[in-house]
Order: sequence, then C-alpha cells, then structure tokens
Amino acid sequence: MYEMLKQWPGDRLSENVVVGALGCLSHALRLRIYRLLVRAGSNGLVAGEIGDELRLPASNLSFHLKSLSHAELVSVEQQGRYQRYRANIPLMLRVIAYLTENCCREDPSQCEAFRSAVPDVRPFLPPLA
Repeated sequence: MYEMLKQWPGDRLSENVVVGALGCLSHALRLRIYRLLVRAGSNGLVAGEIGDELRLPASNLSFHLKSLSHAELVSVEQQGRYQRYRANIPLMLRVIAYLTENCCREDPSQCEAFRSAVPDVRPFLPPLA
C-alpha cells in the first residue's frame, strides 16, 4: 500500500493521469466505490464487502473496480482467495494539488480569500506562491 506514496516522488502528475482519474470518477457508481474505499482507509475492503455495502452484483462491481484500478485510483492485493482494494489517496491529493496549483496566480490574495472561505480544505492544497 505504501508503494503508492512513492509513485510520483517529486514529479508533477501528467495531464493524462489527472484526466484519467477525473474521467473515471465521473461515473456515479465508481465515485461511490472510491468514496467507500477512502472511508475504509489503509485497511481497504475486499470485493465482497464493497458489493454488500453498495448492493452491487459481483460482475458489475468487477467492471467498475477494473476501471478504477486502470486509472490508478485503487490498488488491489490478492489475499488468499479474496482481493482487497484500497483507495490511492496520495494520487487524489496530488490531483487536487494539480488542479489548484495556479490558483489566482496573478493575484494570490484572491486565492487566500477562497481558501479562508473553506478552511477544511487548506491541508490538501499546495502553498500559495
């Protein structure tokens, strides 16, 4: 699981990775699966637990988990006859940073006003230039 933290050490994300992640999450069911895995944290969930929680048949769930895995939003680990899925939270934090890195570059005080309006998000944003 911690390999995900080293995936892009010091490198900027490519636009293709960001587009892939956001495109994958634009499907409501995949967004629900991803949010469920985020809630589970580093323990993740086995596929059956995800299906039970979201009331999804295995074939439907498998299709969406494969899409999330292909977009690098989840990792999967074989545990005996089960597969455990974990959200790639470091990637999502980097996507958020990518989207906001040039916030109000011409007038950073505007960005500070936006950040002050939503203080819970401050830890996830890159520092202002």
